[in-house]
Amino acid sequence: MKKLCLLATIIISFFSGQSQTYNIVPQPVSITSQKGNFIINNNTKIHPSTASFHAMEFLQQHLQKHYDIHLNTTEKSLPHSIFFITDSSLPKEGYQLNINANKMTIRGTEAGFFYAVQTIIQLLPITHEKKVTQLYLPCMKIEDSPRFPYRGLHLDVGRHFFPADYIKKYIDYLALHKLNTFHWHLTEDQGWRIEIKKYPLLTETGSCRKQTLIGNYGSGRYDNTPYCGFYTQQEIRDIVAYASKRNITIIPEIEMPGHSLAAIASYPFLSCTKATFDVMQTWGVSPEVLCAGNDSTYEFMENVLDEVLLLFPSKYIHIGGDECPKERWHQCAVCQQKIKNEHLKDEHELQSYFIRRIEQYLNSKGRNIIGWDEILEGGLAPNATVMSWRGTDGGVAAAQQHHQAIMTPGQLMYFDHAQSAYEDSVTQGGLISLKDVYDYEPIPAGLNDNEKQYIIGAQANMWTEYMNNTRKVEYMLFPRMAALSETLWSAPEQKNWERFTTGLPSLFSKYQKWGINYSKAFYDIECSVIPRYYRTDQSASQPIGISWKLQCKDSSMKIFVTRPYFEAEDSYQNEVTVPIIQNGPYSALLINPKGEVISNTLTQNFYTNRATGKKAELKTPPSNAYASAGVFTLVDGIHNGSGMSKPKEFLGFWGNDLDMTIDLGSMMPIETIILHVFEQEASWIYPPSAVTFWSSEDGKDFSIFDAVNSVDGKGNFPIIGIKKTQARFVRILAKNHGLIPLGNPGGGNKSWLFADEVEIF
Repeated sequence: MKKLCLLATIIISFFSGQSQTYNIVPQPVSITSQKGNFIINNNTKIHPSTASFHAMEFLQQHLQKHYDIHLNTTEKSLPHSIFFITDSSLPKEGYQLNINANKMTIRGTEAGFFYAVQTIIQLLPITHEKKVTQLYLPCMKIEDSPRFPYRGLHLDVGRHFFPADYIKKYIDYLALHKLNTFHWHLTEDQGWRIEIKKYPLLTETGSCRKQTLIGNYGSGRYDNTPYCGFYTQQEIRDIVAYASKRNITIIPEIEMPGHSLAAIASYPFLSCTKATFDVMQTWGVSPEVLCAGNDSTYEFMENVLDEVLLLFPSKYIHIGGDECPKERWHQCAVCQQKIKNEHLKDEHELQSYFIRRIEQYLNSKGRNIIGWDEILEGGLAPNATVMSWRGTDGGVAAAQQHHQAIMTPGQLMYFDHAQSAYEDSVTQGGLISLKDVYDYEPIPAGLNDNEKQYIIGAQANMWTEYMNNTRKVEYMLFPRMAALSETLWSAPEQKNWERFTTGLPSLFSKYQKWGINYSKAFYDIECSVIPRYYRTDQSASQPIGISWKLQCKDSSMKIFVTRPYFEAEDSYQNEVTVPIIQNGPYSALLINPKGEVISNTLTQNFYTNRATGKKAELKTPPSNAYASAGVFTLVDGIHNGSGMSKPKEFLGFWGNDLDMTIDLGSMMPIETIILHVFEQEASWIYPPSAVTFWSSEDGKDFSIFDAVNSVDGKGNFPIIGIKKTQARFVRILAKNHGLIPLGNPGGGNKSWLFADEVEIF
């Protein structure tokens, strides 16, 4: 981590014109430094071209809002002016920017002009003064164009609704980071958010749920407050026009055939049972889906799409296609007759039939579909683009079939996952750090050169189950959005993590100036739990406990630690190892040389027992996606009491059993063995079907200590074996639940087994 005083150095360099480092995100293709500065003040003029109006307007508005500098246009070639020159020889979104002391020249076409302006905005000096007399830009030449044609960001307004004014602000965030596609997720089980005049009940009924879940999925607690909201067609037209001026295409998503309970609640004839339902009040997936056997369903969806097409001019319409339970179709006589009449193999091919039929309709209107990677099941529709979210396999399969694919793997591109390992608010499961996003390579390994061309880009997704206000959305979005921007714009050889992080303090100052609520996870103290030994020669001794290792990369920083039962804080330099002697909460925070707190407070409760810190082995390793610190995660003295908010404290086994052995170091009495596990069916996570506890003196011959043959629980809970014995070695075998039942989220797939901690008393 670089010193915060770097920010002052950068600002000074803007005025001196001597710095060779420019904090531009995403990194341009080439930058050539020149001597001097270009001055912007109220006397500076803009010389426009026919295609520069929107870019010019954006620059004028930004300077007026943040610096109180007003730029006027002129047709005369005056000195100290900004010239827009149309150059159709450049790539569609490419530009050339030449800044010298006498003038600034921007070459490109409409999109290129707009991205050149974003670069100029990032070069502006950082000041929090409301009125500035003049601004200095360093002289340089830049040539730039993006790597991928599709650079997207998603927002789910079905779970939580955000007003039209905020959607415009969200679009501005895309523009400032040179993203060009806004994926607007408008319909869900929990709410229908787009006005359809032919079907007024979609907003009268479908846009309102009676109450909303409080806390993590499965909590069983509700707020008893109706939740409503939708966008009028006029609001949508206004937003689409607003985005267009910023070179952003809006792709609407109308979910089908699953995630459609809000529509079914509005018009019950859409379901297989024709029963009356409420709009969904919790998260997860509803078993109630659109009836794929009834032709009236297709007529309804075509009528809906007709109005959607009038509002959105985008080439693509996203039709969802994901997480569609098939149990209702299996039980529905009309759906079974449709399978028979269309010579389909099963319900999976019925879904493919549904997608193909909708695609044919949209193709007839001159549009193409995008669907989540489940649309591959049962056969891919002829002109469909696949959005690969369940890892990269969907994108690989689509590219190999010569279909376009957009990469958005949940393990790296789902921004509803925590970006800090120490997140204290409720988030979706999983940890996706700033570096994870920056290091992501959208083109999967294994594709040949011909297949790679079908990967047209990537996007990050913002699902809002746990985001009920705009500040939380921004907190989850920033600064990962900056890493996403460079990942999608810049070629791999142009990316450099050290350069990127060196510029983060400057970027954070811009976020502050723009009023953005960003996460400070970048400043998190790096911490780990390590075994503690009697002797320094670890190979010659058994661990006796654990220590908390804390460090930051900047040697000028100080770490302050508060320990249980100690009134005073202990001050250390940038690294410390704290032995865990007492159970209870330990806290740490980071102080810069000015005495300012710059990090989130890191608080960790430790619960030590006879297993804590001891040597352990796993017969089968966990999934790479949830591997944390390996088997030591299960004996590190930390309980994940906040559930999925601290994903680094879980080990995840996809379809496999947990089979571990712990060496306690010597024979000792044992009365209780506890395995902590997690359950969240909406995320495909199930308790083990059975757990067996074993004990041994030598680690070879084991006898059963206790067995739990039926496991039932919600959230994070313990499975306990209670008997008395003497043992040095303890083995725990937790059997994976197996395949997920049909009708549940992920039905037919392997289930996850998540283990948290082992305690022995």
